[in-house]
Amino acid sequence: MKKSVFLFAICLFAGLTFAQKKAVNLAKTEVKSLTPNIGDAREAIKGALTNPETADKAETWFVAGRVEDKSFGLEQAKEIIGQKANDDVMYPSLDQIYPYFAVADSLDQLPNEKGKVKLKYRDDIQAILAANRPYYTNAGSYFYNKGNYQKAYENFKFYGDIPKLSIFEGDTKHKFEVLAEDSNAVRFRYYAALAALQIPNQDAALEIYLEIKDMGFSENEIYQRIAEIYKEKTDTVHYVAILQQGTSKFPAEAYYILNLINITINQGNTIEAIDYLNKAIEVSTDNQAQLYDVLGIVYENLGELDNAINNVKKALEIDPDYTDALSHLGRIYYNIGIEERNEVNAINDKKQYEQAKVKYEKYFKDAIPYFEKAYQANSEDKDAVIALRNIYYALGKNAEYEKWDKIYSGE
Repeated sequence: MKKSVFLFAICLFAGLTFAQKKAVNLAKTEVKSLTPNIGDAREAIKGALTNPETADKAETWFVAGRVEDKSFGLEQAKEIIGQKANDDVMYPSLDQIYPYFAVADSLDQLPNEKGKVKLKYRDDIQAILAANRPYYTNAGSYFYNKGNYQKAYENFKFYGDIPKLSIFEGDTKHKFEVLAEDSNAVRFRYYAALAALQIPNQDAALEIYLEIKDMGFSENEIYQRIAEIYKEKTDTVHYVAILQQGTSKFPAEAYYILNLINITINQGNTIEAIDYLNKAIEVSTDNQAQLYDVLGIVYENLGELDNAINNVKKALEIDPDYTDALSHLGRIYYNIGIEERNEVNAINDKKQYEQAKVKYEKYFKDAIPYFEKAYQANSEDKDAVIALRNIYYALGKNAEYEKWDKIYSGE
């Protein structure tokens, strides 16, 4: 009885193994057919991929990849003859080919019973991947438009990865350009990074940007994107380094120098900030007014008020309607006036007091036109309203004070 059960088990196991091998052959037959049933082929190979007797065979995985390639090829053929391909079939099929081939190739490299390695499927895998390569860019666009940014990233990136795959190691049949010389590969690498940001996967995007930043495609933008990623990751060391590189590589681009200035100011390195600002002013053509204004603020923070006034005035010479500079210059005069008034208020002698107050009143009067013009340009500038209200009160000009007090109160 036990012998019968044992024989039955052997027969059952052999039957299951035979069934899985038959399934692989069925899938192969469908792939070779001019009118294959892809659904049947997929169903046939599905079990073989998990069955222990067939899952460790390179052929099983190669056939699985060929099934997906056949599905892709059928839709591709429609496009070639001017028919409408089903993108929802075409590109997901293309996306599935390489994962199967990767396993097939790894199993194909295992030594046989004689200890030798005979690559049975590599040539076919190479030929299929090389032929399909241009379509991975279309797949990237397809998945991106579907909102599947992970797959978009993978397919855009795979276009450039194909020549570097170990499958093509030692290959002399397919002539691929190196990445730096392949403008298409660099462009689609860039798209892969954009998709990675949408996932979001900053590390994946950063890896690509660092790889292609000096390859001639949108370099200025890529440097800025690298900087923004480092900034968001609070990686100050690399953030500063890429800004410095950007300043050298793109001297006319204000982005890098302005961010370096912000960093140095925030870190209290005002002398370094002044140096960056002066360098920026030398090379800048579009934003000199802004740079002079910022330089004035830096000098103000250092207490060098004459330098502060002179630089903000230079900003207004370039752009008389620059509201930030108008407000800043008004504020500098106003703050000087406040300090002078505090000193004057400590004078007990009435005659000396009357003589001294002329000085702080002059600073208040100097501030008025700048604050008024700033308010005319931006009626939401509450700082200008408060300053004008306080100035006219200090000067004893009741009518003007009441006017600005009503504006301040929202009347």
